[in-house]
Amino acid sequence: QVQLVESGGGLVQAGGSLRLSCAASGRTISSYSMAWFRQAPGKEREFVAVISPIGGSTYYADSVRGRFTISRDNAENTMYLGMNTLKPEDTAVYFCAGRAGARILREQYEYPNWGQGTQVTVSS
Repeated sequence: QVQLVESGGGLVQAGGSLRLSCAASGRTISSYSMAWFRQAPGKEREFVAVISPIGGSTYYADSVRGRFTISRDNAENTMYLGMNTLKPEDTAVYFCAGRAGARILREQYEYPNWGQGTQVTVSS
């Protein structure tokens, strides 16, 4: 079982940037597809981005494409989410998730490994 811990959240003004990290332990994630999800207050958790095990394939939600960048450093057993041009509607708790295998999937139920989340708040 892999343990995931997110960090890097915080309060930022609209138009600003943040970089989230997801540090894995217990097992190497080099064979895992990794994803970011988020949950805004009063809303269901939604898909944000996913990256294949060696980083060759990525996929983004329409709402973040062009502003967010998912990446990973398998040597550090860590995944990242670079977020630029942040908007108030990006305010949410951001979760990282992982699943063994190369398929890049957007459905939450496909991911058995989850972190506890990190809060991102974007002020207008």
